[in-house]
Amino acid sequence: MTVTAEDAALAPVGQQEPEGERRSGLRRVLASPAAVWGYIGIPLIVIISWIVLYYWVAGQELDRIEAPILTGDNITDKMLEHIQLSVIATVFIIAIAVPLGMLLTRRFAKPVTPLFVGLANIGQAIPSIGVIFFLALPFLLGIGPQTAIVAVIIYCILPVLRNTMVGIDQVDRSLIESARGMGMTKRAVLLRIELPLAVPVILAGIRTALILAVGTMTLATFINAGGLGDIINQGIVQNRDSILVTGAVLTAGLALLIDWIASIAEEVFRPKGL
Repeated sequence: MTVTAEDAALAPVGQQEPEGERRSGLRRVLASPAAVWGYIGIPLIVIISWIVLYYWVAGQELDRIEAPILTGDNITDKMLEHIQLSVIATVFIIAIAVPLGMLLTRRFAKPVTPLFVGLANIGQAIPSIGVIFFLALPFLLGIGPQTAIVAVIIYCILPVLRNTMVGIDQVDRSLIESARGMGMTKRAVLLRIELPLAVPVILAGIRTALILAVGTMTLATFINAGGLGDIINQGIVQNRDSILVTGAVLTAGLALLIDWIASIAEEVFRPKGL
């Protein structure tokens, strides 16, 4: 079998295991019974907690305030709104932070790197409720879902940006020099060596940002953007424990499920051999 120079440069990315034994990260993890339980345990816990919540609420004598809020249609609508807002914000975070992080690791961008990292740090240093209220001012974005999405992007962009830069910067310099010596362009080295090797670190940052987005999006209720925060806020305002507990349990369960899905995605999209 003939091995080209480019194949030799890429060998550490995908050929660290023998060809016949190479398996995806997810299949390796699922080969362990303990790991299997770790993967199915979280969704089981969430499902059981939601079932217990359902029967607990069904056993309550709901008054005229609680009944309209705790209907299945209203809860489903609020949960779908929450998921939609969180996913949209996360997609924009990835679309902005990953290319920007790649750009800031290039030599020509080194002088402006501290500026962009500092701006991302400021976004997360300010309390999320402050970011939302500031953007909701009439002379800025006003109230509505678009403001909540922009606020979450500002607040949650740091983990993805930082992890993208760290993941690319930690690639062995000798590997990059070897690839360049074999004739690969800078762009090819970035896309075919540095970026694949940085994928696990980048995915960890995306997972963190996604969980932050789900939690922060509950504050969208204060600017009329919808989501599960509406249920929690109504429980507080109306002083109804059944509404408050329902909103809190649903939000916590959704965050756990999102984290579970993200953990699986980390294994699925992890390059073979890493």
